[in-house]
Amino acid sequence: MKRESIGGAVLFLFIVLYIIIFSPSADQLKGKVVKVQDGDTVTVLVGSTQHKIRLQGIDCPEKAQPFGSAATNFASAKVFGKTVTVEWDEKDRYGRILGDVIYDGNQSLSRELLKAGLAWHYKQYSDDPVLAGLEFMARSAKKGLWADKNPIPPWEWRKLKRKKP
Repeated sequence: MKRESIGGAVLFLFIVLYIIIFSPSADQLKGKVVKVQDGDTVTVLVGSTQHKIRLQGIDCPEKAQPFGSAATNFASAKVFGKTVTVEWDEKDRYGRILGDVIYDGNQSLSRELLKAGLAWHYKQYSDDPVLAGLEFMARSAKKGLWADKNPIPPWEWRKLKRKKP
């Protein structure tokens, strides 16, 4: 086994233990995913109320970016039409719930997107070591967007788009 693989595996195990020991409590809502706007934004119907959910701690490529459609399609295949649980504790400046979408019992959409190489860990807003470890593992394996030599993070891509006349 390569030294990087061993180091990555050790880091991953440390992260899992960290989650188990220090997992913070959050509010929850349960409902059906009725829309997938893009890889990191879905709409969940709870009763007769729709809630826009922005996945916390990650940032997927924008639709017009390379791998943007792949991230949207991946998220849609995982959660569209399913009943999910959203664990959250805050809203963003646009009123969207920032949270983790849990489906099929215990699968985290954020984590699955990172594992597939279809998202960045959004370090500016998250210091979650699990998300960092999952991004590291996907990068090391050159999965998804990490197969590109120089993928542009979505926050930089959005900044470049705003500057264009």
